[in-house]
Amino acid sequence: MYDAIVVGAGITGASIAYHLKARGAQKVLIIERNTVASGGTGASAAAVRQNYSSRLMTRLARRAIEKFRVMADELGMDGGFEDCGYHMIIPADMVEGLKRNIAVQRELGVVTEFMTPAQIAERCPWLNMDGVAAVTWEREGGCADPVKSTEAYVHGFKRLGGEVRLKTPVRRLLRAGERIVGVETDQDRLAARWVVNAAGPFSTFLAASAVIPLPMRSVREQDTVWEARPNRPLPIPVLAVAIDGIYIRRLTGRRYVIGRGFPKEYVDCDPYNFKVTADQEFINDVMTRAENRIPSFAGAKLIDAYASYYDVTPDWHPFLGPRRDVQGYCDASGGSGHGFKFGPSFGESVAQWLLTGDVDSDFKALSYDRIPDSKPLGQTFGGNRG
Repeated sequence: MYDAIVVGAGITGASIAYHLKARGAQKVLIIERNTVASGGTGASAAAVRQNYSSRLMTRLARRAIEKFRVMADELGMDGGFEDCGYHMIIPADMVEGLKRNIAVQRELGVVTEFMTPAQIAERCPWLNMDGVAAVTWEREGGCADPVKSTEAYVHGFKRLGGEVRLKTPVRRLLRAGERIVGVETDQDRLAARWVVNAAGPFSTFLAASAVIPLPMRSVREQDTVWEARPNRPLPIPVLAVAIDGIYIRRLTGRRYVIGRGFPKEYVDCDPYNFKVTADQEFINDVMTRAENRIPSFAGAKLIDAYASYYDVTPDWHPFLGPRRDVQGYCDASGGSGHGFKFGPSFGESVAQWLLTGDVDSDFKALSYDRIPDSKPLGQTFGGNRG
């Protein structure tokens, strides 16, 4: 009998498993259908920021950054976190909303500043200012290596005696009445006091195997990697360019991940069968947008272009924690494109909830129970996506 079985070795599942062991759970197992960080986590652009419109998500983002910073000391393995900073580049109609966000964030200790024209000219010589009303600077933001960060949690978990089974698909949940009592693989049946469903877009199929509703979409998400030409001014911080609907994150040297941000069209896909290479139309569009905003990217060389997926809930907030009507079962999916940056704090809070029966009151709002209660979570800035 396991204390907990965590299905899925993305960053959320790995973080939950580690924090369960760190808090005293005796027998914990991670089961993964493929390899560590082989799904949406590994394909993440892995930007790390604290600019959210709710106190809950801002608090969790801040806690996650604290944990990214000490990952090597806590887990015995570095996650590749870089505190390179984070810029938002916005049009005029977003300024007042962002000011309200920043006021809330400052109450929680997040340091975000509006840059002066002189500061923009000095720090952002690569920026085309056409249509730019404001640029913010989040000094504690940055990025991490999504695979290394997840591997670090698995490493820490194994150091504490945790068990990991890779290349082991879970075929179904085992249910007895109103309780989930374990999982079934091709090899055996495994009993557990808790089963954590952290399988990303595959979570819906796993939940359905035990007649558990889990309304989530799987949407295809594309990214590109470019190498800029030498001897040109280039950005170092992570960029969210709301005017052009793109994000830009430096990988190393002159190489950058460039993708599309909100608002954009979201296309549903089958996570078992979808096109994993990026569309040529997308590649052309994203570089046109990037070259317009940062002329130094003109003539950049395409290094890679790929597609993965987001697991998206109806209100674009994750499903996390137990449910009142199914015992022994815990949701941990629906990151909706934001899951990586919250992985450390999601894992910490979910583990606390499972082991003690309680968690911070605001975190309870992330339970799936908000759906039947008709209490979806919302955003006050930018609007919910859908």
